[in-house]
Amino acid sequence: MEKLPGSPRSGFAARTDIVRFAIASRRRLSGPGLRAFLAIADLWGLTEEQRRLILGYPARSTYQGWVKKARERRDITLSVDVLMRISAILGIYNGLRILFADDDKGVEWVRRPHKARVFGGVPPIELITSGTQDALLTVRRFVDASCGGLYMSPSSNERDTPPYDDSEIIFDGADD
Repeated sequence: MEKLPGSPRSGFAARTDIVRFAIASRRRLSGPGLRAFLAIADLWGLTEEQRRLILGYPARSTYQGWVKKARERRDITLSVDVLMRISAILGIYNGLRILFADDDKGVEWVRRPHKARVFGGVPPIELITSGTQDALLTVRRFVDASCGGLYMSPSSNERDTPPYDDSEIIFDGADD
């Protein structure tokens, strides 16, 4: 496989990154992504300051220009960093929709203090609005892991079900 100039990576992965981060790809994703972010920010009751912190703290006029263009469905091209931050928010929101039956429960989860070690007793919204991409991705990873069954308390029907005993586990077609 040939190496692309200036890239330590080569082959398919490097070409995929070039396509993914190309201006045309970013332009295609920026408007819809920002509109989705704004809808989630409205649902979560975020201030303009908090929204700007999540997006990497662009100047107020820059942020307002982005919002105006996105709402008017005009072309906008956000940076890879801003799109990554929006992607993290979309992932957090999607995960909360999987974990909770309605948006209100998801908003409550984001806003109430959390006992998990990663949150240190503060509400997840504190990490989300801290301004760092790392904090956003930490919350995203936590929510993703929770969707997979980690970190969350068992539901009432799971709590009442006794654990399986080794004798109850049967491997179909396995040799003795």
